[in-house]
Amino acid sequence: MGIKSILSKPLSKFIVAKQQRWMADAVGTQQKVLLKLISKATDTKFGKEHGFAHIRHHHDFAKQVPIRDYEGFREDIELVKAGKLDILWPGKPTYFAKTSGTTSGVKYIPINTESIAYQIAGARDALLNYIHHTGKADFIDHNLMFLSGSPEMQKTNGIFVGRLSGIVNHHVPAYLRRNQLPTYATNCMEDWEAKLDKIVDETIDKPMSLISGIPPWVQMYFDKIQVRTGKSIHEVFPQFSLFVYGGVNFEPYRKKLFDSIGKTIDSIETFPASEGFFAFQNELGDPSLLLLLDSGIFYEFIPLEEYFSPSPTRLTIGEVELDKNYAMIISTNAGLWAYSIGDTIKFVSKNPYKILVTGRIKHFISAFGEHVIGEEVEQAMKKTLAAHPEVTIVEFTVAPNVADGAGNSCHEWFIAFEKLPNNMEQFSIDLDAAMVGVNTYYADLIRGNVLSKLKIVALKENAFIEYMKTEGKLGGQNKVPRLSNDRKLASALQAWII
Repeated sequence: MGIKSILSKPLSKFIVAKQQRWMADAVGTQQKVLLKLISKATDTKFGKEHGFAHIRHHHDFAKQVPIRDYEGFREDIELVKAGKLDILWPGKPTYFAKTSGTTSGVKYIPINTESIAYQIAGARDALLNYIHHTGKADFIDHNLMFLSGSPEMQKTNGIFVGRLSGIVNHHVPAYLRRNQLPTYATNCMEDWEAKLDKIVDETIDKPMSLISGIPPWVQMYFDKIQVRTGKSIHEVFPQFSLFVYGGVNFEPYRKKLFDSIGKTIDSIETFPASEGFFAFQNELGDPSLLLLLDSGIFYEFIPLEEYFSPSPTRLTIGEVELDKNYAMIISTNAGLWAYSIGDTIKFVSKNPYKILVTGRIKHFISAFGEHVIGEEVEQAMKKTLAAHPEVTIVEFTVAPNVADGAGNSCHEWFIAFEKLPNNMEQFSIDLDAAMVGVNTYYADLIRGNVLSKLKIVALKENAFIEYMKTEGKLGGQNKVPRLSNDRKLASALQAWII
C-alpha cells in the first residue's frame, strides 16, 4: 500500500464525518446556503433588480425571483461576456463552461473560484466515500484515467472559455496528477477517434486502476483495446477495480461494458453538470445518489406535472415527497438564480436525502397524452434484457410514429444491437408488456387501441456512433437523447437500419 492510499483513509473518515453533520440538519443547511448566496449577490445588477436586500426566506425568494432556463439569463450572460462586472455575481466569473443545448444553441455557464472548488470536492468526496465504506484504497496508487474533453481554453474579456471536463482537468489535485492519464497533449486532441487511438497507446501497458467517463465513450475505448489485443479489459488491466461514471443511466450499458471487462467491478455514479456537482453514489449496493446540500447550491423542486404551468409549486428540501418526479431548480454561487437545469429527479430517501435521476424535462414522448419519461423506457429495457440474456445492446432511443387511422400509431424503438434476440417478435412483445407495466397512460392507450404495440427498428451496431459523428458530437460529454417527441432523430437513423 502506497503513501497516498494510506493517507486517504483518515481523510475519508474526516470528510464523511463532516458530511454527516450537514446531513443531520438538511433543512437548516439549505436555508443557510440560500441566505449566504443572497447576501453575497445583494449589490449585483441581478440582486438589485430582484430585491435581494429584502429576502429573508424562501417564500420571499420564490415571490421575487421567477424560474428561468438559459434563455432567461442570456441577456445578462452577454453582459458578463462583454466584460461587465457585478451582473449575476460579484466581479466576473473565472470561466465559462461552453456547452451546446438542444433548444438554446451554445450556452455559456458561469463558473468561479468558489463553484469550481465545489466541483472538485464533489468528485473527490465520491471517491473518499467509497474508500470509507469499502476500505479499498489501493486504486489511488496506480494509474487513473478520466475520459474528458479538451482542456484547452480561449480567453474572452479576461474569462477563460472551455468545456467543463477540460476546466476541471486544470484543477485535478497535484497528488493525483503524477498518475493521471491521458497526457495533457492527448487530452487536447479534438478528433475523438484519433484521440482514443492515442489514449490506447498511452495506457495499454500501464497499471490502470480507475477509469472514469460517460459509459458509451468508455465502451468505445474498451472496444479499441480489445481489437488491438484480442484480450478482455481485465486481462489487459488486471488492477482495474473501479469505474466512475455520470451523465447517463448506466443500466443500458452495464452488460456490454462488464462483458468487455471480463468481470464485474465496483462502480460509482456521479451527477455533475456545468452548473454544479449535485450528487454522488455514496454507498455500493445502493443505486441512489446523495444530494449535496452544503455545496454552494440552493435547491428547489417543482412537481413534474406542474412544470409548464404559469405558477408552479416551488418546494424546498423539507417539503418534498418520496417517489415523486420533480424538475430540479438551482441557485448557485456562480450567479444562476432559480435556474432550471432540465433534469428530473425523484427522492428515494429523506434521511439522508437521496435521489435517482429520472430523465430530462424536454426528453419525453407525449404525442398521444402518455408522457413517457426516460426512467420508464430504461426500466422497461432493463426488465426485457433480463428476460433475454442472450441480447446485448449498444444504445437505443424511442420516438413516436403518428399514423393515419386508429390503432396504427405506435412508439418506435431504434435499437443498436451487438447481439440480436433469438426471437425478435417475443423480445418486442416483452418490451411492450414492460412498458404497459411502468406507464398507466401508455397501458390505457394500448388497451383502447389508440396505439398499436411498439415497433422495434434494429440498427447496425455502430449506428449511434456514426450518427453522432455526422452531428459533430462524437465523444466528450455528448449524449444521445433517450426520448424524442418528434421524428428528427428517428429520420436521421434510417441510414443505419439493418
